[in-house]
Amino acid sequence: MSASDDLTVSGMRRRRRARRYEACRESYGDGVIEVRDISKRFGSVEAVTKLSFDAHPGRVTGFLGPNGSGKSTTMRCMLGLDIATSGTARFAGLTYREITTPLHSVGSLLDAGYVHPGRTGRNHLRWMAMSNGIDDRRVDETLGLVGLSDAAGRRVKEYSLGMRQRLGLAGVMLGDPDIVMLDEPANGLDPEGIRWIRDILTHLAREGKTVLVSSHLLAEMSLMADDLVVIGRGRLIEQSSVADFVARHSATWTRVSSPMLERLMSELGGAVQRVVRHGETSADLHGINTAEVGELAAVHGIVLHELTTMHDSLEDAFLRLTAGAQEYATAPTPIAAPPAVNSPPVVPPAPGSAAGGTMLPPPSPPPAPPPAPTSASPNGPEGAA
Repeated sequence: MSASDDLTVSGMRRRRRARRYEACRESYGDGVIEVRDISKRFGSVEAVTKLSFDAHPGRVTGFLGPNGSGKSTTMRCMLGLDIATSGTARFAGLTYREITTPLHSVGSLLDAGYVHPGRTGRNHLRWMAMSNGIDDRRVDETLGLVGLSDAAGRRVKEYSLGMRQRLGLAGVMLGDPDIVMLDEPANGLDPEGIRWIRDILTHLAREGKTVLVSSHLLAEMSLMADDLVVIGRGRLIEQSSVADFVARHSATWTRVSSPMLERLMSELGGAVQRVVRHGETSADLHGINTAEVGELAAVHGIVLHELTTMHDSLEDAFLRLTAGAQEYATAPTPIAAPPAVNSPPVVPPAPGSAAGGTMLPPPSPPPAPPPAPTSASPNGPEGAA
C-alpha cells in the first residue's frame, strides 16, 4: 500500500469517526459526560472504586474530595492518560480515544507544567492547533483571551506558575470545545486571575458547555458551581446541586436584630434551643425559623431591623461530610491557656541561670583540634609515587 493510499485510508477513518461523534451528539446531547463504574488499582492500592457520576451541559460541576481521594486519577482515566482497571467514561457517547479531533470536543488541563520549557507560548499553542486542524489565527485569539499576548514570544521556562496556568487555559479553549475539564485551574493565579477563571467558567456554562472542575478553593466553588460530585477514598460520597448539598449538611439558624431584643427573647421563651448574642440588639437563634420569629414579632408589635436565615458555608458542609474520608487528617491546633488573673508576669531567666534562679555552670569550651599528622616523607606515608 502506498503512502498516499495510507493517508486516504486514515482520512476515511477520521471522517467516519467524526460522523459517529456527530451522531452521538444528536443522541446524547452536546457535552454530556458519563462516568460508569471506573476503578483504578496501583498494585495493592485501589485509588478509585466503582465511581459513577454525570456532568451536564449548561452547568458547572464541581469535583470535590480531600487530598488523596482520587480526583486527579479519575480525570486521567477519563482522558485515557491512565488505563482504568475497569469502567468507562464517555463524552457525548464516545470515549476520549474515539474522538477524532479532541480539541474541538473536550478541552482539558490537568497539569499546567506539562509544557516544553524551550518553546514560546505561541509555538506551544501552534503545534496543538496544527494537530487538530485549527487555524493559526485562533492561537492569537486565545492568547488575548487569557491575557498573554505580550508574553507570547517568551519561552515557557520564563513563565511564572500563574502564566503557565493561563497558557494551559488558552490550549483548552483553542478548539471551542463542548466540554471543559480542569484540575485545580486557579493554582498559582493571583486574586484577579482567580476571579477571571471563575467568570470565564460560568460564562462557558451559560453558553451551553459542560464544565467539570476540581478545586480546593471551596469559597470559589460555592460561587461558580451548580452541581457537586464529592468523593472520598476513591468512592462516591454524594452528587447533588450545591444548594441541596449545603441544605443537607450544614446547620441553619435565625439571625435577628431588634432594638426590642430583650422583649422578643422574653416572648420567645422556650421555643429557642440556643442563643448566641452579638451585642445588645442582635442575636443568633437556634431551633427556630424566621417565619416563627417574624409572626411572633408581628403579634406583639416588636420592631425588627434584621431577620435572616443563616447557614454554614460550603466549606463547613464539605468538611462535615468528608470527616471520615480524610486520608491525611490534621490534629487540632493546641491553644495555650491564658495566664491567671493578677499573676506576676513571667520573666525569662537570665543567661547562665536556671528557671528557678540557680546559677548554671558555664558551657564547656570546644575540644582542641587534633594534632596535624607527621610524616617522614614529604610525599606522605606512602612515600614518593
